[in-house]
Amino acid sequence: MPVVVDAFWIRKGYQALTFFGVILTHTHKEAALLGGQLNTLKNHELIHLKQAVATNDSWWRFYALYLRFWWKARKAHYPNAGYRLNPFEMEAYEHMNDLDYPRRHQTGANDWRRFAAMTIEERIHYLQQPTKRANT
Repeated sequence: MPVVVDAFWIRKGYQALTFFGVILTHTHKEAALLGGQLNTLKNHELIHLKQAVATNDSWWRFYALYLRFWWKARKAHYPNAGYRLNPFEMEAYEHMNDLDYPRRHQTGANDWRRFAAMTIEERIHYLQQPTKRANT
């Protein structure tokens, strides 16, 4: 995945954003990290690529679903709920330390479907488990 420095699109507090198969980042230092060896941040963004593959290989469908999940979760009583309770982000955070995860899911990463099947309250409960908090 190409890496481009363009801080305009990235909210404060975030390091990178995948946009139609391109990783956007704030600084050249972050871009160098993402362009080099596989690390957890790059892996997180690669998982989003595999999620797009899982949504009929369509970035448009991926973003439509992403926005729908964000919209539904945004009012929950949880910090940054639209982002943190988004099934796509939950899968990416859960597996970002598994550097083989994208390779094992060449035909698409589908664990987000498990999170999407949960209610908002179930997602909050899931993230509040001590073993999950370390990843988010």
